[in-house]
Amino acid sequence: MWPSQVRARRFTPVRRGRRGVDPAEVRVFLDRVAGDLAWAYAELARTREQNARITDALRRRRSGQVASPHELAGR
Repeated sequence: MWPSQVRARRFTPVRRGRRGVDPAEVRVFLDRVAGDLAWAYAELARTREQNARITDALRRRRSGQVASPHELAGR
């Protein structure tokens, strides 16, 4: 889900004399946004871990300790 989709989202008004929007529709939307955020944060954490492994391997290589291609790739 893209930020523009979140900003543009509109909910169906509740009928039968009540004010507001359909709570079930809002819950489904919030669950989707929460899932997308959870995925994005997990992906960010994986990327940071991989970056740390690559940085460490490059430092070892520069200091004379040879890093294998698998170490650089985090495998």
